[in-house]
Amino acid sequence: MASPGKKSYPLRIDPALWAEIERLAAQELRSANAQVEFLLREGLAKRGRLPPSPPASDGKPTPPR
Repeated sequence: MASPGKKSYPLRIDPALWAEIERLAAQELRSANAQVEFLLREGLAKRGRLPPSPPASDGKPTPPR
């Protein structure tokens, strides 16, 4: 089930690529889903296309990592 405020999306991905994402996620203590989101944000940031960070639960914007 998706977190509130997040878009669910079925993803078709090469099994070998998914296995590598799972390995990397485990090394970085993230879920595979969080790892995919991290990699997407990282890729967008490198292209200068990062969308604004969602607000934190206290209403303040989340600072960039």
